[in-house]
Amino acid sequence: MSPEMLVSRTEKFSKVCGILERFGHKPTMLIPILQAVQEEYRYLPEEVLNFIAATLDLPPARVFGAATFYAHFALKPKGRYVIRVCDGTACHVKDSEPILNKLRTVLGLGKGQQTTEDMEFTLETVSCLGACGLAPVVVVNEEVHSLMTPEKTEDLVRGLRERKEGMAA
Repeated sequence: MSPEMLVSRTEKFSKVCGILERFGHKPTMLIPILQAVQEEYRYLPEEVLNFIAATLDLPPARVFGAATFYAHFALKPKGRYVIRVCDGTACHVKDSEPILNKLRTVLGLGKGQQTTEDMEFTLETVSCLGACGLAPVVVVNEEVHSLMTPEKTEDLVRGLRERKEGMAA
């Protein structure tokens, strides 16, 4: 790789370079590096994973292997608000499915679509959130909302949208 290409690439990945620096460019710190990168970008872009592999002198398969092995990592962009609906036993029995259906409708998500076109919302289901006594549970980013109903969920999304509009004004 020519020095000019390396400088250009380094400028493009300055945030990633800072993260790599923070972890001492140690291949043994791959998982914390990936966690920090995902926190920065909200997902793990393919070109960033390739850059990390090259910088740490690791085979790309090893970096991609780690990124795809752990469910915590995302290879596709996520919205600003990640909404997770619990569909574990307690939540399912207390009607989490109508909540999920309401969210799909309110967010305008088509079949197989997880993220809204405007990149504001990503909808995911999870097997358990560990809050069975509060079922059914919806988590937005890291904020837990308990004893949810389809109506309360619609109000929640409306409030998030209003918050966005208030910030834009």
